[in-house]
Amino acid sequence: MRHPKPKEWLSKEYSHHYYADYKPFNFVDGQGVRCSLYVSGCLFACPGCYNQAIQNFNYGNPYTKELEDQIITDLSQDYVQGMTLLGGEPFLNTEVCLSLVTRIRQEFGSDKDIWSWSGYTFEELLQESEDKLELLKMIDILVDGRFEQDLLDLNLQFRGSRNQRIIDVEKSLIMGEAVIWDQCVDGTTKFEKIAKGDMI
Repeated sequence: MRHPKPKEWLSKEYSHHYYADYKPFNFVDGQGVRCSLYVSGCLFACPGCYNQAIQNFNYGNPYTKELEDQIITDLSQDYVQGMTLLGGEPFLNTEVCLSLVTRIRQEFGSDKDIWSWSGYTFEELLQESEDKLELLKMIDILVDGRFEQDLLDLNLQFRGSRNQRIIDVEKSLIMGEAVIWDQCVDGTTKFEKIAKGDMI
């Protein structure tokens, strides 16, 4: 697993504007019915990564306007709650992700929510390049942090290891610190309660 310094990894130096997969109308990548875009390329190299092939920035196919048009059409369905960005690492594919989320906001305003998974923590993103900060500000929910195999917990909501958090981005930016999403049903896990001495 790698730990970059602020602004060490820049999207413009790594991204080839590829995506690995697009999954419309799914129920697993966040709350409600969602459309999910898996972008290609990640440098964190977390041991046990379930999408290891997608770490390659050349994996998959080039992102196109035709795909973006299809995503917008799919999102326009009333029963679709929002868009999810995964990977790979969305914050190392900011040109692709900003193109999409900017258009989503233009087409739907705040009617569709935007979730993103990232190996970066919220605190790290606050120290990052302008494009990463721009993307962060357009996201509603961030699931942050590297996957840590030693902290694997299959009972967690929308995440794989206990260090990862489900963050309300708007509230966090206002407060200047990470604020956990208020619908996180397991915001304090059994492991964390034991660590705090709340459980025997």
